[in-house]
Amino acid sequence: MTAGATISLSLISHTNAGKTTLARTLLSQSVGEVRDAAHVTVASTGYPLIDTPQGDQLVLWDTPGFGDSARLVKRLRQHGNPIGWFMSQVWDRFSDQTFWLNQLAVRNTREQADVVLYLVNATEEPSDAGYLGPELSVLEWIGKPVIVLLNQTGARRPREEEALDEDRWRSWLKQWPQVQAVLSLDAFARCWVQEFALFDRVDAVLGPAQRGAFARLSIAWRGRRMAQFGQSMRALALPLAQAASDQEAMPPTSMREKALRVTGLARGREGGAQTRAMAAMAARLEAGLQESLQQLIAIHGLEGKAAHEVVEQVARDVQVQAPVDASKAALVGGAMSGALSGVAADLAIGGLSFGAGMLTGAVLGAFGGAGLARGFNTLRHQSQTVIQWDPAFLQQQVSGALLRYLAVAHYGRGRGEWQQRIYPEFWHTLAVKTVADHVHALDEAWELRSGPSEALADALTRILDDMARAALDALYPGCLS
Repeated sequence: MTAGATISLSLISHTNAGKTTLARTLLSQSVGEVRDAAHVTVASTGYPLIDTPQGDQLVLWDTPGFGDSARLVKRLRQHGNPIGWFMSQVWDRFSDQTFWLNQLAVRNTREQADVVLYLVNATEEPSDAGYLGPELSVLEWIGKPVIVLLNQTGARRPREEEALDEDRWRSWLKQWPQVQAVLSLDAFARCWVQEFALFDRVDAVLGPAQRGAFARLSIAWRGRRMAQFGQSMRALALPLAQAASDQEAMPPTSMREKALRVTGLARGREGGAQTRAMAAMAARLEAGLQESLQQLIAIHGLEGKAAHEVVEQVARDVQVQAPVDASKAALVGGAMSGALSGVAADLAIGGLSFGAGMLTGAVLGAFGGAGLARGFNTLRHQSQTVIQWDPAFLQQQVSGALLRYLAVAHYGRGRGEWQQRIYPEFWHTLAVKTVADHVHALDEAWELRSGPSEALADALTRILDDMARAALDALYPGCLS
């Protein structure tokens, strides 16, 4: 096929099965009408999916759903004789307009479609769905290659379980030679990487003359989706970088108060200053996460506002970096070296972690108080106490960011306004594992928190890109390759 070719995909299914919903998801547009009723779509409508600089165009046709498919296949088989023509063009047109529109859509599909995308309800047993046989006979009459899409697959499940559904349908559909492939593509919960698998299947059933144009269209489609992916990773990285670099200055605290806090004797007496500082940081983090989620929603062509997400304000998530008075440090160090033997103090970063009364790092007294104080003040150039988010908390936020991304990436636009939903349990497991696999890279990234925020954002963007690719490949093996 020469440059400037048009390739047409026709969406067909039983009535009210989700064709228009899938069309909206693929197009990122609110096309057609979606409601819980039969025969909502009454005419075939073509929508451009993607085009190329060479003038190629991929068109998606949304068609009326099948109703009385048994009667429809009989009428279509009569199409070539005078009586059949009269019944179809005259009688049906005025006595049963829905049935007539069905016939018109099927004939248009026969004339225009290069590939038929046939949606089925994956929750049904193929052998129990009485309409399947007649509808597949209609598709046989159309005479174009058919790709069956498993729709209404329900809550997200591990890939192994979804593959069992595909195998079950694939086995039953072997009796219909026009069916060339079976794959999952839920109109309400598909992931965009599954579209790459669909494009691969379409390419496999097209004629040789169409392959060149479709290859260009596939590259354009992949480029669009990967650009959205890159934008998403940046949107996820920015609030994490901002949180890692964020800090609040605290008023000077006496050494007696510090000692009491470390020993736990002053637990609950940290006072309003630290509480207000933590609340301010939590509010900034929450605002950043909200803005990030809004950006994800816009990038994926969804609608609505992000659901409110509360950022828990817990003392153990905040790291306190306190300058130590060199003249008093030896006294504090000597007192704590015996009293706090075995209790860890976070000296690797030059500060103390007062999270829930627990300390991390090395025992303070082992380093010699005065020497430590002078080294810390010289290296950190600090003259006041500041608090900042602990790296362990930031790691948790990375897991949360990955989960939010998976939720948005699986959200079909046909649902309407965005709503935060409960993540499948196996997604939590996947997120934890993915973060654990990248913990060393993240640790190195947090070390950049004292430098330019742009450098940290760039590093986190690269890490999140690797993490999201790993998670998507675990859910849909090979789709990104």
